[in-house]
Amino acid sequence: MSKRDRPIIRIALIVVFALLLQESGIAASVNTRPLTSRKSKSQKISEGQHARRRMSRLARSRAPRLHVVHRRGRRHRYYERFYMSSFAQDISEGDLTSGEDPIVRQAAVDALGNMNGTVVAIEPTSGRILAMVNQKLALSSGAQPCSTIKLSVALAALSEGLIDKNTEVALGRRSRMNLTEALAHSNNAYFEALGRQLGFDKVSYYAHQYGLGEMAGYNIAGEQVGIYPDAEIPSTLGGVGKMCSFGEGISMTPLQLGALVSAIANGGTLYYLQHPATPEDVASFQPRVKRHLDLAPLIPEISDGMAGAVLYGTARHLRVNFNEESILGKTGTCSRAGTRYGWFASYANTDVGRIVTVVFLQGGRPTYGPKAAEIAGHMYRNLYDHNFFIAKPLVPTNNAGVQTLGVTQ
Repeated sequence: MSKRDRPIIRIALIVVFALLLQESGIAASVNTRPLTSRKSKSQKISEGQHARRRMSRLARSRAPRLHVVHRRGRRHRYYERFYMSSFAQDISEGDLTSGEDPIVRQAAVDALGNMNGTVVAIEPTSGRILAMVNQKLALSSGAQPCSTIKLSVALAALSEGLIDKNTEVALGRRSRMNLTEALAHSNNAYFEALGRQLGFDKVSYYAHQYGLGEMAGYNIAGEQVGIYPDAEIPSTLGGVGKMCSFGEGISMTPLQLGALVSAIANGGTLYYLQHPATPEDVASFQPRVKRHLDLAPLIPEISDGMAGAVLYGTARHLRVNFNEESILGKTGTCSRAGTRYGWFASYANTDVGRIVTVVFLQGGRPTYGPKAAEIAGHMYRNLYDHNFFIAKPLVPTNNAGVQTLGVTQ
């Protein structure tokens, strides 16, 4: 057999073998389509809901991120614009300081620094203003009290027997809170609920008893009175609930807040605040009582919440600078017309060196209640380092040395 005949014989054998297989019924099936897929494109693939969600997530994660996504996100967010600076220079220029305590004055000036605000320090057992930094702002018509209004509302609810410090108020289907935690964390829903239960008339009555809506000082040149509305604000603005949680519709001065916290600190005496102008005025100083408030049984109910604010709540920044003495206080943060306000009112709960401090800030984003608390902590540190919290003679507060006067508007 020649080499040329060998391929022909092989082909013939293959054909014969294939015919034999076909006859026996075991012929092979040859797929002539391209080997791209074993399933037809028209075949419907059934996927579970979980699988479809997973595939959708994978598709989104692999897709290029478009800027339009971020633009849409911004449209759903609210960025408040502020137009006032949180910082200022020479804010204490022009202050009358001859009758102030020089140690307290310097401590307040150093603590406030270049923040746009005011610090007022008061002796709660007499109503004497020991220092008032940035007197132009301190004596102005005031600003929205923000969450510091909660002190007045808490005292009103306690006075009416609506709650005690352990009474839990329902804030939702599964949320409840008592007064101590609500003050410490400045819970708005809690105080809105109290305000609605009290009603505007009672809230307003107690607020005026505590000195809101009237002059806090006695013959202090330049002092302006704040505003307490004669009627509940419209429901579109939140009604009495927002008045009791944010102080909506109310304008309070640093002196008014200082007088109220002084009454809490001293057991219930609301003094007229006095700002001696000369050393001679200091030597002849006599406390002047505006009215006596029945706060003594309520102070233990409110003090835990004010202490909690400093220990673990909204005012805990105070302890960055000072933790040697017990400080009780309340913060406040809110904004209006492009200006943010930061409040902190407090008192040192010591047997000696009793002092009430009110810090009020105004400005932009760096301004808020915890920052005011931090400034107060710096001030208490300065006072402590200058031996302010040691035993020393106090201004007499017996009836022989105290004048009780009626309220002047």
